[in-house]
Order: sequence, then C-alpha cells, then structure tokens
Amino acid sequence: MLRIALAQLNATVGDIAGNEAKAREALARAREAGAQLVVFPELFITGYPPEDLLLKDHFLHDARAAVDRLAAESRDLVVLIGFPERDLDVYNAAGLLAGGELRATYRKVYLPNYGVFDEERYFQAGTRGGLVELGDDVRLGLTVCEDVWEPGAPLSDEALAGATVVVNLSASPYYAGKGAERERMLVQRARDSLAAVVFCNLVGGQDELVFDGHSLVIDHDGDVVARAPQFAEELLIAEVDPEAPFAARLRDARHRPAARRAQPDVDTLAHVELPERRGEPPARRVAPLLGREEEVYAALVLGLRDYVEKNGFQHAVLGISGGIDSALVACIAVDALGLERVSVAVMPSPYSSPETQDDARRLAENLGVERVELDIGAAMEAYQRLLDPVFDGRDPDITEENLQARIRGNLLMALSNKFGWLVLTTGNKSELSVGYSTLYGDTAGGFAVIKDCPKTLVYALARHRNQSGAGPGPIPESILSRAPSAELRPDQRDEDSLPPYERLDPILEAYVELDADRDQLVAHGLDPEEVERAIDLVDRAEYKRRQAPPGIKITARAFGRDRRMPITNRYRG
Repeated sequence: MLRIALAQLNATVGDIAGNEAKAREALARAREAGAQLVVFPELFITGYPPEDLLLKDHFLHDARAAVDRLAAESRDLVVLIGFPERDLDVYNAAGLLAGGELRATYRKVYLPNYGVFDEERYFQAGTRGGLVELGDDVRLGLTVCEDVWEPGAPLSDEALAGATVVVNLSASPYYAGKGAERERMLVQRARDSLAAVVFCNLVGGQDELVFDGHSLVIDHDGDVVARAPQFAEELLIAEVDPEAPFAARLRDARHRPAARRAQPDVDTLAHVELPERRGEPPARRVAPLLGREEEVYAALVLGLRDYVEKNGFQHAVLGISGGIDSALVACIAVDALGLERVSVAVMPSPYSSPETQDDARRLAENLGVERVELDIGAAMEAYQRLLDPVFDGRDPDITEENLQARIRGNLLMALSNKFGWLVLTTGNKSELSVGYSTLYGDTAGGFAVIKDCPKTLVYALARHRNQSGAGPGPIPESILSRAPSAELRPDQRDEDSLPPYERLDPILEAYVELDADRDQLVAHGLDPEEVERAIDLVDRAEYKRRQAPPGIKITARAFGRDRRMPITNRYRG
C-alpha cells in the first residue's frame, strides 16, 4: 500500500513566506502520520492565480528559493508541490522533492485560457506526460489541473507507460455544482485508465474566486477511497494499492486493444526511493457532500472571510433596508467574521415604510451586531434645496430616487473612512444584469458579496440560513414574504420596472451564462417582450458593471473575469 497525504490548504497569493510556512507545517504532520508521498495543490508556493506577479523575475526567484528550502525538509518524504518554474520560459510546474533536493519538474500540458483562466498569458505549455518511479514497484503519473480534465493524454499515456497511480495538483475554482461534476469526471478517468487518481485541490478565497477543496483519492475501479471536506483546510491521509490495477488490466482483455498500442509520449522524470510506511493505517475519511444551498452559502462565507482577512480589514459595514438582499449579506458577514466585527447602518428616507425599518432593526437585534441609525430625510431636503434652482420646472423622476441611494452610499463610505471598515454592497446578479442599481449609490463599496447570486437564489439562500440552526432563524419572515422593493418612491415595487424574478432569472441565465439569442429564448417558451426588454437592459448596463466592486463567483459564468463585453458596442444580434 502507498500512504499519501493530501495537503488541502489555503494559500495566499504573493505570500511566499506564509505559504512556505504552511507547507512546512503540513510536512511535519504528514511525517507524523507515516505518509510516504505528500501532495500540495497547483502553484501552492505563490497562490493561485498570481497573475502579473509572474512577470516579475524577482517573484519567480523567490518562489524557487522557497521550493529549494522545502526540498531540504523532504529527506524522508516524497513531495509534489506546485510552483512557477523559470527556465528559458515560465512553466506551471509540479516539483518533485526527494532526498533533500528538487529532483525533477513536471510541466502542465494544457493551459486553460477561457472563463476566469488566462494561463497562456504567463506560461509555456509542457509537451508530454511524466512518470516518477517510486522504488522498484510503483510508477506514478503526474498531471496538473486541466491535464486531467482533457480525455486522453497525458493521463492515458502515463497509464499506458505503466503508471498505476496518477496524481493531479489542482487549483480548480468553484461554481455551484462544480464539485460533483469534477468528482464524476475523476471517477471516469480512474475507470478509463485503470489507475488510482489522487486529486489535491486548493481551498480558500482569492478576490472573486473561491476554491472549494474537495480533494479525492479514487481507486482504479472508480470508487472514492477518501474525500476531504469542501471549503475547509485538511491534511487528508489515505492509502491506495498501486499493484491492484495490474491485476485489473490483466483481467480486462479489452483494456488495450492491439490497434491502440502506440508508444506513449511520456518522460521518466526521476527514480526515487520510496520511504517506509509507518504506523497504523489511516481511518477511512470520506467527507459528505453539501447540498446546493449549503454549498453556495459556504462558498460565500469563505470568500468573504478570506477577502477581509487576506487584505487586512478588521471590520465590515453594510446598509440594511429590511429587504432580502441586505438581510442575506448581513448573515453571511456575521458567519464569516463574527458579530463583533460587523456593523449595520439603518438609513430610512421619507419613503421607507415603518414595516421595513422595523424588520431591519429586528434583523440587527437577532444577529447581535452594532446598529448605526442615520435618517437621510434632512440630507434629501438639503440636496433638493441646492438643486431646485437648476431643476426648476422639471418634475421629479429617477434623479431624485438615485439621490437617496447616493446619500446612503456617501454615509457608508464616511463610516469606512473614519473607522477603516470595509463596505459590503448588497446587490444581486439579477439587478446587476439589468442595471437595476445606482452608480455611486448601492454599488458603492469594497466588496460585492452576492453580486453573482440571482435573486431567486438569494431567497433560497436566506431560507437555508434561517433553517440551518435552532429556532426560527435571524431573518424575519416578513422579509422573506414581502414583495421586493427599493423603496425610492411611494409604493414602489421591483415588478413595476422588471418582470417577476421567477421569469426574469431564466432569461438572464440563458442570455448571460449560455450566450443564447432572442430566438433561442423565445423558442424555449419565454415571453418575447420580456426577452427583448431583458436583453436590452443587460446590454445597456455594461458600463455600470465595469465600475462595480469585485464579488464572489458562484455561477458558471460571472460578470468580470468570466464575461468580458465591450462597453462601446452596437451589436444587437
């Protein structure tokens, strides 16, 4: 049996010393557990994605120096760790540490250049698979992230060349449902190659991205031997039998038909001695998978916590209105940071109903957070007196509505400046899609927690949060049942300007995430007028989205890194 330690850890981009210290501590724990092979995630030394830091020679030099120092700690272990290798070019590499030195590197073959990925900007691609011989009996195949998503080589070449265990170092960003999708893919790769698959994924938040962990060990039959939890650090210890696939291959006469027996394109990178396996076998650890709302909520909590912690903020503030969006963000903030590090501002205007203000105050009381009361009525009157001479003869319109939002934004930013608090915005993806937001008003802030959550998902997450603990939950039921409203004019409802979110969200998902056109949407039974209206609103709001703060990617295609549309754009399909 081969005993493996998967170091599912939370790296910080650019914190080479901190990441090195985490790796050193994980090596000590793996040694105590009697592990022979220790696997770290992709680009762990630098954090992922390091982006234009990779263009700095001194950054690459510092990363390599950290790897060399860790290699000195590997005398009685075999270690695989991700780092940017600088040769004549720069490669996304897996370093093999053994015997106190960096023995070899494997270079990532497939460089993703879609969605949130931009690896072709920074790296040259490797050209073939790589094998490591562990002692006389074990052949280990190496891959990095995207290499295993592609069917065929390099994984299939490594299996043909005799690898019975294939290791994948990964930094696979999260979106809802991706973990289950990725696990199914890895199970299929194990079955197709008749090799055990060892997948070690990064965990933690990095700006817009969240990495969900969910590291795995899968045997050659496709059975999950070990699974680390989602959204949490863990040193997962597991064992695989590297000899079992040989018997399976002999039993399966169809496994390698003669017509397919081409010479595999694989380099044997190194031969290293296999450390002795010590101690009792590890207990079986297969963490359960989270449900959809539980998974998304955990991603939002982790993404916010790491954005705050890694950027050195001590406290967060947000405005709460008695609406569903701010209620959800307040709950996420408390769960991420603790109630003592969150403040909320209640900022009623003459159009705020007593019911919503009571709900806002009750939410703050239920969560136990500090509440700041700032009535904006006098500020609205002052703005009106100032602008009356200029607006003389013109009826009130959206201008006055936006003034309210901008007054609130100014007040939140004043709290931020005075106390050093991070302002959390509360807009959701449905509103951001159609421009149902105010520049320098409700979009003003440092981090947009739910900017990639459609409105219907916001309601589902709020209900999940209320049901996740004992008692009725912190969000008043009246918030959950009230019709959505920005309360910027008397008796305003979102449905005065937009279709009901139950009809709007499917349109937005198809148009924004799947690039469906008008005819395709209508052919699927969606209302033609609502489709045309939604498409027009999405296209015209690009300039607003470009100025929005960063927020956590939850869907398969988020605004920003995922979807990059020109602001000046006359194409209307």
